[in-house]
Amino acid sequence: MKNTMKKVLSILIAITMLFAAAACGDSDTEAIKIAVVKQMDHPSLDEIAAAVTAQLDAIETAEGVAIEYEVFSGQGEQATLKQIGDQAIADGYDAIIPIATLAAQVMTVCAEDTQTPVIFAAISDPAGAELTGIDYVTGTSDALDTEFIMEMMLKQNPDIKHVGLLYSLSEINSQAPIAEAKAYLDAKGIKYSEATGNTNDEVIAAASVLISNKVDAIFTPTDNIIQAAELAIVDSLIDAKIPHYTGADSFVRNGAFTTCGVNYTDLGTQTADLAYKVAVNGFDGIEDFYKVDGGIITVNTETAAALGIDYSVFDGMGTIVEVQTTEE
Repeated sequence: MKNTMKKVLSILIAITMLFAAAACGDSDTEAIKIAVVKQMDHPSLDEIAAAVTAQLDAIETAEGVAIEYEVFSGQGEQATLKQIGDQAIADGYDAIIPIATLAAQVMTVCAEDTQTPVIFAAISDPAGAELTGIDYVTGTSDALDTEFIMEMMLKQNPDIKHVGLLYSLSEINSQAPIAEAKAYLDAKGIKYSEATGNTNDEVIAAASVLISNKVDAIFTPTDNIIQAAELAIVDSLIDAKIPHYTGADSFVRNGAFTTCGVNYTDLGTQTADLAYKVAVNGFDGIEDFYKVDGGIITVNTETAAALGIDYSVFDGMGTIVEVQTTEE
């Protein structure tokens, strides 16, 4: 009887070890596959992608899981983004992290049939971009506090009479903050002029129009088109003594005067955490999106000096980060 019990116990142990070995084999081979899709190559989007991948590496180490990822760029082309999204679905990625609005919209369409989780990053207006209320979509928002930036503008120059609004009509990100800026300026009785551009040359021309209109300052939201042209317009704005208030620190690193917004490394880190949570646990209890806290005032010290502006007026309004032009 004892020998029989020993044999049964040995068989049970062997079976248990076999299943344990099989489970270990699965964990080694079945990595979580994540596609990180940038709308284009762009300093802010590059910073977010780098933060996402760094955090995925950190999660892999901390949680003892295997995570495979690849970073793609749509080069600002909808057709290219569609090809990337379709291929990611065909290749069986477990989740897609699109960075910026157009990338998020295209990935959402690509993932519709498979319901592959889409965890977007840096969408200023998720509702306006029609990225809310979708079962397989969530993400992080860098929604701009437009009123706060207007207050910064008036803090620096209480005598402002005329503000330029520089943005791209093709950027959904710009729609809500431009409307908010108009409402704020209307309430204050401050005149404003609008100028738009969808290409580098058009942005240069638009900036020239605002300079000729003798605006006292210019506001641009988190607009990727304008940011890409910042280096081409910064010297003209400085020569005209016009400070450029913007929606992201990437503008400021390319010569704009200042911004107040989110830290994009923090945003990328939070997006990666959210993507891992969704990939492992699904969408139970997950919100449509999560707004990342801002409060970081970034000032280009070279531009401030060239404009003759004492940015200490912003002391107490937020955490001030000083940068210089990096020409990225």
